[in-house]
Amino acid sequence: MPKTYKIAVIGGDGTGPEVIAEGIKVLKSASMKYGFKIDFAYFDFGGERYLKTGEVLPDSAVDDLTKFDAIYLGAIGHPDVKPGILEKGILLRLRFELDQYINLRPVRLYPGVDCPLKNKKPEDIDFVVIRENTEGLYAGVGGFFKKGTPDEVATQVSINTRKGVERCIRYAFEYAKKRNKSNKLTLCGKTNVLTYAFGLWERTFHEVAKEYPEIKTDYAHVDAITMWFVKNPEWFDVIVTDNLFGDIITDLGAMIQGGLGIAAGGNINPEGVSMFEPIGGSAPKYKGQNMINPLAAICAGAVMLDNLGEKSAADAIERAVMDLTATKIKDLSAGKMGFSTTQVGDMVAKIVG
Repeated sequence: MPKTYKIAVIGGDGTGPEVIAEGIKVLKSASMKYGFKIDFAYFDFGGERYLKTGEVLPDSAVDDLTKFDAIYLGAIGHPDVKPGILEKGILLRLRFELDQYINLRPVRLYPGVDCPLKNKKPEDIDFVVIRENTEGLYAGVGGFFKKGTPDEVATQVSINTRKGVERCIRYAFEYAKKRNKSNKLTLCGKTNVLTYAFGLWERTFHEVAKEYPEIKTDYAHVDAITMWFVKNPEWFDVIVTDNLFGDIITDLGAMIQGGLGIAAGGNINPEGVSMFEPIGGSAPKYKGQNMINPLAAICAGAVMLDNLGEKSAADAIERAVMDLTATKIKDLSAGKMGFSTTQVGDMVAKIVG
């Protein structure tokens, strides 16, 4: 009896539904080829729903989503909705309430993709950033005093718990072990200034490292990381860091792998429901023109399958994308691929199937 996965689909805003439609096309092709089934259920959470109803997420949303094996997300962000409403009300709420405490971001340069770094090749850019996803400065602890006056004070507190830090670091060690590339894990922090928060991170890192003698450990300040990503990205295998620093360095990672058109990732709860998405935004100016690049969404589908245990299917999707970037798609920009959104999805699905 073939295994069946229940996937919740949130197309979201702008071009989100368009790229997710191509990802679903590829996922269906992979499921037929590799002998499993996928049942998709669609949810209309996003800007249009909010503008019509004033509701960001219904009260039942989180409970409903816990019944699925994974969530496949397009993009959140609507030009007619004030920034922060949808992002906090959908993205952050789901991450926190579903306890998706790992943000997983593979950074890999595919063949044929133009890299902004001189003389860097696909074998030089192939690492993974593991970001703590539910604590830090994004926990929302802080506030204003005398707001709007010349004496205004604003505070934002970084929350780092031993439990939260340790489970993230432990996941990173396990991931480095499973990845089995360089067997190296780098802690990214700022121990020389943020001595309390990263004192906890550093102590926990070294304590957990004793359980993984086969993994080489390394440390770099976040500012050094940004320099080495540009100068020597080949140094890195797996990197673990906190919420804010992870948010920043993964965007730099997306650029050196060729841009947001190819960058994908996951918000992981290893014991629960995880959510997978392309890194780029909703790109509303391209909505409905069938010209947006769907490869990042397709790659997010591959990350999702890998997380579900369908590694052969996930690898097949990634190989199909690499085939296209090496032979047919030389520009990942919207309208410059040489193919429409649906044509790209068709080509990947055909190669996979």
